[in-house]
Amino acid sequence: MTDLFQGPKGTRDFLPPAMAVRRYIEDAWRRVSIRFGFQEVDGPTFEPLDLYKVKSGDEIVSQLFSFTDRGGRDLALRPEFTPTLARIVAQFGAGLPKPIKWFAIPRCYRAEQPQKGRLREFIQWNVDFIGEETLTADKECLSVCAAFLFEMGLTTADFVIAWNHRDLMAELLVALGIRPEKLNDTFYVLDRLQKLNPVERQKLLQARDFSVSEQELLELFAVETAVPAGGRTALQDRLQTPTARTAYEKMMQLHDQLVPPELADNFRWDVGLVRGLAYYTGFVFEVADARGENRAIAGGGRYDKLIELFGGKPTPAVGFGMGDVVLEILLRERGLLPEHLGGGPDVFIVNASDDADLTAQWASRLRRSTFDPTVRKITQGGLRVQHSYRATKNIGKLLQEAASAQARFALILAPDELSRSVVKWRDLHARSETELPIAQAETLIRSACLEKGG
Repeated sequence: MTDLFQGPKGTRDFLPPAMAVRRYIEDAWRRVSIRFGFQEVDGPTFEPLDLYKVKSGDEIVSQLFSFTDRGGRDLALRPEFTPTLARIVAQFGAGLPKPIKWFAIPRCYRAEQPQKGRLREFIQWNVDFIGEETLTADKECLSVCAAFLFEMGLTTADFVIAWNHRDLMAELLVALGIRPEKLNDTFYVLDRLQKLNPVERQKLLQARDFSVSEQELLELFAVETAVPAGGRTALQDRLQTPTARTAYEKMMQLHDQLVPPELADNFRWDVGLVRGLAYYTGFVFEVADARGENRAIAGGGRYDKLIELFGGKPTPAVGFGMGDVVLEILLRERGLLPEHLGGGPDVFIVNASDDADLTAQWASRLRRSTFDPTVRKITQGGLRVQHSYRATKNIGKLLQEAASAQARFALILAPDELSRSVVKWRDLHARSETELPIAQAETLIRSACLEKGG
């Protein structure tokens, strides 16, 4: 096969096994979000390019897949969902009940170099709590994120949650000697320093025009992460002014107010964590692999001024995003993905009779669902039914095919039983078999599938 007919670099083809994993993750995202009272939304796959430039500046363009449409409009495939969310709230906010609790599971696109845990196309779970300025919203977002990780089988030994506060960090940085006009650059640099080697760090600091003393301070912040609750650190030794000490004490007090009880063992203040995006205004956090073997699992924080930036009213907001790529890697490494995702059919029809039409007849009956218009919902769901397309009446071979399809049960239509108005019903897991009267077979089959969960 030539390169012309291969999938684009940094994208994935979702064959059935891969699609089953994707749906398994998405279903859990959706399930946990709804449990916490969040409602699902979505928006366009592409937006005006200016939507992202307003938030992140012109330098964001190099990280996007952007294009000009036939009308001369500059557009970009969405690299994340938060700008779209902010635009929607700014556009429709007046008519929306507050607080707004929304989640989304969009496809996103970034023109980056593919590497472990990072692709150019990915699925992302976004959870946002809008219109609530107290720590209640921040804590609930943390709890939703943690609840999902626990639901997937991860424990507090598998991940850590690092947090910081942009406003308090700004106070601390200025008090420790960073020029106020360099704060935006400082947040950008701090977000990158931990990911660079010493030579790359020095080049970045020099390129951003930091003084020698400022460079020393930022190097300290990059190294001294996970500040303990007690014990003296090199950072504390720099707290020579009342303003610096006050900002530091506020950070320590905020820790106790923020941490949900279930995360007490792995929730930590990280002085090097600031989240590079410019729209964050307060509390920020990242979820990391406790072994340090993967990229961040999730991240987010406060963005209280973003909706206003897009023309809406001043609106407090907090949220986070979690990509499927790193998450799937982590679940595989921990052995937490079920073996047979997607599952096989509820019933595999084995027709060894001379009447080929019986297969279609039984399949149609068992697949049929019942819709009750008085309550406007399905009252009886159809079963997942599969059958062979092979021209054989060999029951042994057909049962092998049923087992390969991971079917739970097999409905066997054989001449001897049909002549007595019965069918064979085989439990492929228990390796047991019984006979069902044809007149009652559909009801009994549905009950068996419902009891066993399909």
